[in-house]
Amino acid sequence: MPQASQLIAAGKGLAPVLLKRAPTVELDWDIRQKSRFDARLSDGRALAVFLPRGRVVRGGDVLVTAEGELVRVIAAPQAVLRITACPAHPLAEQAFDLMRAAYHLGNRHVPMELKPDHLKIEPDHVLADMLRAMHLEVAEASEAFEPEGGAYGGQGHGHSHGHSHGSGHDHAAPGHPHDHEHGHSHDH
Repeated sequence: MPQASQLIAAGKGLAPVLLKRAPTVELDWDIRQKSRFDARLSDGRALAVFLPRGRVVRGGDVLVTAEGELVRVIAAPQAVLRITACPAHPLAEQAFDLMRAAYHLGNRHVPMELKPDHLKIEPDHVLADMLRAMHLEVAEASEAFEPEGGAYGGQGHGHSHGHSHGSGHDHAAPGHPHDHEHGHSHDH
């Protein structure tokens, strides 16, 4: 069974002809945010993936096996909630409604994909009810899901990040001469 422990983000630097010939692996978000998993290639072979902890695989990335074989990653369609603004509202109000929804979902650390005209989250009936109460339209769909990576991040999943600052620290860089107090922790 081929084993992949390297990843080339978005296949950057690889010749399109090589990518066209490469087998594919179709993975949903739950699998792509794991660093170790088994999968089935488009040619039927099994693939074992061993990536560094915290590394997230995105649709369009390329895995590299120990033998140097390339494997294109496809973000599999999966159940999502597609959130759109009420089309009866003026455009400026629609943009604000989506921004407000993103704020409330982000405040709950919900993995979310942002698009210019809609948001996507994994199915959750409580969140769907909250969004409908905010006069947004929520529809079930089966689509690829690529949530935002987050401000601290790096690699992309909204489930765990750890940082804490217990005391003030000085950013004495040009253009940023003031102190910040950070007395919070986000350990999940």
